[in-house]
Amino acid sequence: MKGKKWIMALALLTAATACSPDEPGNNGTSGRPETSGGDQWATTIDLGEVRTFDIAVDSTSLTETENIDLDDEDYVENNEFTQTIGITWNGDAVSVNGTVTGVSVETDGGHVTVVSTIKGVNYVLKGTTDNGSFKIYGEKKFQLTLNGVSITNPTGAAVNSQCKKRCYVVLADGTYNQFADGSDYAFTDDEDMKGALFAEGKLLFSGSGHLKVTAYYKFGICSDDYILFRPGVNIYVNATAGSAIKANDAILMRGGVVNVECSAAAAKGMKCDGFVQVDGGRFTALTTGAGEWDSDEQDVKASAGIKADSLITINGGTVLAKSTGRGGKGLSSDQHVVINGGTVKLITTNMQYTYNNRYTAKSKGIKADGDLTINGGSVMARTTGGEGSEAIESKARLTINNGTVEVYAYDDAINSAGNMTIAGGQIFAYSTNNDGIDTNGTLTVSGGTVISCGTTQPEDGFDSDQNAFIITGGTVVGLGGGTSVPSTNGTTQPVVVLGGTNINAGTLLTVSGNGVLAFTVPRSYNSYTLLVSSPILSKGGTCSIATGANASGSGSSFHGLATATGVSGGNTIFNATLSSIVTTSNYSGGMGGGGWGRW
Repeated sequence: MKGKKWIMALALLTAATACSPDEPGNNGTSGRPETSGGDQWATTIDLGEVRTFDIAVDSTSLTETENIDLDDEDYVENNEFTQTIGITWNGDAVSVNGTVTGVSVETDGGHVTVVSTIKGVNYVLKGTTDNGSFKIYGEKKFQLTLNGVSITNPTGAAVNSQCKKRCYVVLADGTYNQFADGSDYAFTDDEDMKGALFAEGKLLFSGSGHLKVTAYYKFGICSDDYILFRPGVNIYVNATAGSAIKANDAILMRGGVVNVECSAAAAKGMKCDGFVQVDGGRFTALTTGAGEWDSDEQDVKASAGIKADSLITINGGTVLAKSTGRGGKGLSSDQHVVINGGTVKLITTNMQYTYNNRYTAKSKGIKADGDLTINGGSVMARTTGGEGSEAIESKARLTINNGTVEVYAYDDAINSAGNMTIAGGQIFAYSTNNDGIDTNGTLTVSGGTVISCGTTQPEDGFDSDQNAFIITGGTVVGLGGGTSVPSTNGTTQPVVVLGGTNINAGTLLTVSGNGVLAFTVPRSYNSYTLLVSSPILSKGGTCSIATGANASGSGSSFHGLATATGVSGGNTIFNATLSSIVTTSNYSGGMGGGGWGRW
């Protein structure tokens, strides 16, 4: 709730600070220092994995199956590379085995240059050099088999493909391969060369071996076309001066294990000028660099686990990203983000990056400049870096149709600039210093289970900024200092909004109607607003809400919310016949779509 920031800031001046283990330091950037950390307002109960999970590099291989499309040229199996040239390094000495008409191989110490005019050639690399490289010129696709090779080039790329056609990089089974570049490149004429493993054309990775890439100049793995990772590959990239994996057109992850670490300012784990699509495998990104000023674009930029100028789509697999630099993000798209399945876990720990006291990059779990849609899968995000640290943010429309979404944030847990729609799934949104769910457009809930917890006044469990808030289905529980009240025009499922004081973390709230809901309060409030809507409530029926009661027959719990078969004892805090579709008690807050003033 952006208009209430000044109230929260005033309260923070007098509140005792209870910092969490995620609290970052003030890592030296222009602009005022900020206070960051855990829940500033209240004692909380155990919030589960969303509060405690961590992310680390994990090279454990996966057991994966793969269906090969026989019509897809990106699969090396659909091509014939019947002619082989073996290249073996032994320090500065190179041995070349095999000759192919139309291919010339020249050596200069440990540096190998290939010129090819034909297709169907497989170059098999092995051996070790601390001062060498492999460069290829040609206009035909080729296979590059890594068969236990280690190449370091102090003055350029370890592997440099000047061929604009497909390069099939096959990691031979059971092998360990390494590439590293230097921090300063010696360029040849106007040739492009941007990373330790660089290609003008497509880079298509397959096989079940290992590859380690260490980048000191710019990128680790880079293609001026697109990059494909297939099941079985096991790749680690450490980039100290730029992003780990960079492509112009697309990055496609169909499987495999890919781990990346980046330490440079504004570096990305995956960076694509086009789109990123994850269908399987496990991608892990650790970024530690702070934000920086981009003089070309006249704006600030920051690190991210995955950054795409176009669409980010996650259909399956596992995506893990942790950013500890100022302004860092988990997933960031200049257009849309779509999550259809898989597992996504994101952590950001640091505060916003500020340049010249004017330009800011704020830490986010997921940031979409366009629409953000979750159709399935599991999404978990924790952002603890102070003002602006939101777990999920869309600059346009935000839609959740299914899946499990669990987020914990310093600022708004879930935020959209446009309309927000929740049609299904399980959603837990918890903010330590702001609103649980905040939209600057309309808010519509038609299904699913939604738990949204904001902090004390003036922050809300649900905040629709005076726009229409409509509930037509689902089980909805909101707690905060206040709430937007659903509009009577459009809401078809009964809603109860109840104000109260002094409720402690761990208190069991029971809601009785045509059934019983039991909800364990996750934090203490001196003053609170409870919003409840559920199919167990009916217009014209009675509703009773109690604290400290005993609930019997409770089913499986989602963040403290479960169904029960009965309730006994406790202190009744609300008991009424629901003569209206929206019933308020001891509350005078704002109704969605206008109608009531705020406080």
